Amino acid sequence: MKKEEINRRQFIKRAAGIAATAISFPYIVPASVLGQAGNIMPSERITLGFIGMGKQNVYLLRSFLNSSGTQVLAVCDVDRLKLERAQKMVEKHYASRTAGMYKSCAAYGDFRELLARNDIDAVVIATPDHWHAITVIESAKAGKDIYCEKPLSHTIKEARAMVNAVRRYGRIFQTGSMQRSDWHFRLGCEFVLNGYIGELKHVNANISGPPGDRPLPAQAVPDYLDWNMWLGPALWRPYNSELSPHISFDGFPHWRYHSSFGGGGMTDWGAHHFDIAQWGMGMDENGPVEVFPPDGKEYKLLTYRYASGVTMTRSNRARGILFTGTKGEVNVDRGYIQTKPESLKDQQIGPDEIHLYESKNHYVDWLDAIRNRSKPVCDIETGCRSVTVCHIGNIAYKLGRALKWDPENEVFIGDDQANRLLSRPMRSPWHL
Repeated sequence: MKKEEINRRQFIKRAAGIAATAISFPYIVPASVLGQAGNIMPSERITLGFIGMGKQNVYLLRSFLNSSGTQVLAVCDVDRLKLERAQKMVEKHYASRTAGMYKSCAAYGDFRELLARNDIDAVVIATPDHWHAITVIESAKAGKDIYCEKPLSHTIKEARAMVNAVRRYGRIFQTGSMQRSDWHFRLGCEFVLNGYIGELKHVNANISGPPGDRPLPAQAVPDYLDWNMWLGPALWRPYNSELSPHISFDGFPHWRYHSSFGGGGMTDWGAHHFDIAQWGMGMDENGPVEVFPPDGKEYKLLTYRYASGVTMTRSNRARGILFTGTKGEVNVDRGYIQTKPESLKDQQIGPDEIHLYESKNHYVDWLDAIRNRSKPVCDIETGCRSVTVCHIGNIAYKLGRALKWDPENEVFIGDDQANRLLSRPMRSPWHL
């Protein structure tokens, strides 16, 4: 970290009470730690740190705590209440398995403190979207393998910078687009790719719209929150509880509907459903070539066109993702698959036909990829391409006109105004 950037020690001093220091490992060592009774030896475990302890990462924390061969060593958040909740969850989990003697989960208010630890192998990132790029790139530089929640990035250029960093430092990366680990989606895409519905003509994805950016009144910053650090690279704005809700808040993360921090439903559910649409079209390393915002005339819905001639729309006309071909349809959603003809859903894919990567558990798939040094089911390039579909749709909405997209060079063709929206200004001292 350059000298002119925020010094970690200075930050911790300013944010006293947010960061807690690590506590030593248990002095009574149970058989499970020694690798007895069929357990994994400590030298073979994947040690984990968690960054951003809101609702989603609490869910992920539970999942990884219950995954074989892992050890959670640290958690990080700029909200002291969320941080303490996560720390207690980890310590309670391990204490129940070590006769109550475990007390060694560190808690940090600055993710750089966590990344500086050489004993952490991998990190799980579930910050608000505007923080993804910086935390991922710094994690890759620190030699950590990475699980990062969807949507991958806040802008298209950030997504490509993240791919470049992960590749440069040889890290294993799983995008949290977990629908790729649901067999309904995989089977539906295999039907499409193997031509069971004939030639694919159209895809519809059930996704809500772009961010709304409604104004929010300024409120007093709670004493448990470092608001400046929460904002991070985003341009400064006053605190409002809608953006960083209290720990007991059970609803949707509304920061996503403010463009400084997220991309609305387009990047939220888009990172799931557009991702599956891309999978079913064989577009994991490619994308559309045109996008048309609704104009009330020729285009009633947001419409993408691919070089193959396939079109894709965003609407709520069907559950999940609806693939339409010349001979039938496949409609897939979570725990759901319907086909036309109906008998198609019982079709067995032959051994010599196209079979997609099979993952039965998104988290275990990442852990296995770390052990094998292989790509997981939703590698960072996949996450980059899927979120790009979301972002170019949002840019078309914002500008209110059709755009031509070059998926190879990741630029809009002949449109300087649109290309300026591929990135965003970052508040000093943060930068890619």
